[in-house]
Order: sequence, then C-alpha cells, then structure tokens
Amino acid sequence: MLGAVAPLGLAVAAPGPALVIDLDPDGPGYFGTQTLSDLVAEGPRRADLSPSRSGVAVLGNGGIGPSDADEVVSHLISGWPFVVLRLANHQPRTAQRSVPVLPLLPIGLGSVPPAPAVSQDAVYQDAGWQIRPPGPGLVLPMPRRATWVALSRGLRPQRDRWLRALRQVWSWA
Repeated sequence: MLGAVAPLGLAVAAPGPALVIDLDPDGPGYFGTQTLSDLVAEGPRRADLSPSRSGVAVLGNGGIGPSDADEVVSHLISGWPFVVLRLANHQPRTAQRSVPVLPLLPIGLGSVPPAPAVSQDAVYQDAGWQIRPPGPGLVLPMPRRATWVALSRGLRPQRDRWLRALRQVWSWA
C-alpha cells in the first residue's frame, strides 16, 4: 500500500503542479485513462509535456518496461516542474535525485523486509513500532486513514500532518 500511495502523497505535497509516472509494469492500477504505454506508442502531445493546470496528474504504467519508456519519461521530466517516479522495489534508481520511501518494520514481520540501510536521505514511514531509521532522512508520522482513502481514489485529501511532513522532501537539494 505504501508503494502505491506514497508517490501520490509526494505529488500532492509538491509546491506546484506535479506528475506521478508509474515505471512499474506490475504496479497499481492508477486512475486515469492515459498510460505511459499509450504515450510511448502514440507519442506525447504538446499538452502532455507540461502542466496545463495546477494540481496532480497521474500517468499509470499500462504494462511497459522502464527502458522502453526512457525517451518519453525524459521529455516529461524536462517539462514538468515536479515529477515523482514510482519504481518497483527491484528497479534501480536512475533519476538525478531520488528519494526512497521505506516502511519501518521489525525484522521478520510479514512478507515485507525491514527497511534497508541507505547512505542517502530517505523517507521512512512509521508503522507504530518505534523503530529507529537505519539511515539519514525523514520519519513520517502515521497518516490519517481518510488521507490514504482519498489518495487511493484520486481525490485531494484534507489537511494532514503526513502530507505536511512530505513537503520537506521537495526542499532537499
């Protein structure tokens, strides 16, 4: 759930128009009619390459691999002021500035491994276990349930301390 909702939260927390691009062909079925696969097959229109309004736009994957979409993704990144790339866990981070979002879970809990140690800033999602992060970065407070529900339905959530905390990520240089 964190891997699907956190990119939406980061985009909502951006200080301007933001685009979420899902680079995981097995990722969540994000809302919207146009996909990254569509843009690669048809070619992006001028209207796709920059925001025409404020807020968040979401580009679901549509079943295309990240390497097949490199050129289109590069054009989108150059035209949008804020871009969030949603990657699969096994995909290497290729963006100039990438920030992993990781859950803070105790070792051996469920099928999700504990957050790996990283040398760069990361965002860690508190899961209520009072675990110290394994590296530098931001520990997010628990979000309100209504925030997660709104984001998963493509709605802009009401004010939430989780979203306020995510705003800090955009100031990291």
